[in-house]
Amino acid sequence: MPTCLPLVLRRCRSCGGGRFRPNGRFRANAHHKLIDAWLLALCTTCGDTAKLTVFERTRVRSVPPGLLDRLHANDPLLAAELLQDPAVLRRSRVALDWTGAWRLDTGGADHLDREVIDVAVRFAARIPVRPVRLIAEGCGLSRSEVGRLAAEGRVVSAVRLDARLTEGFTFTLKR
Repeated sequence: MPTCLPLVLRRCRSCGGGRFRPNGRFRANAHHKLIDAWLLALCTTCGDTAKLTVFERTRVRSVPPGLLDRLHANDPLLAAELLQDPAVLRRSRVALDWTGAWRLDTGGADHLDREVIDVAVRFAARIPVRPVRLIAEGCGLSRSEVGRLAAEGRVVSAVRLDARLTEGFTFTLKR
């Protein structure tokens, strides 16, 4: 599950840095019947502001009133939703860095002493993570040990364990 907003990977025009921290604030600019809206992010090096385009030259009447209210209120949940929207990321030509922005909730450590563990992983948000890393952190193993167990057939899953996933999956661990 996410713990904070991810860093935005984009080149800073002032200092040349490559990371921006979105602060959950928006800027909207209306031009008669048209409106523009941006999510603001600050450079982690110099503090310069970058604008991530939410929508551009859109008719005001075509924007849902609830969305406009959330924009004007600087809703942090809206910022999180928009950062997970591929269209917003593509439009602004940015990528996300989720390092340190998520945590793994295993529901306790009482399951680790069993011989066979059947696990269903569910994501609270679209966070790209390799299953090997989740299995290693959740079971208290190293990633190389999880790879070795998968090669021996003791970690079984229908998905590739070394590819990034954003949707839930299941696996079985045999000790």
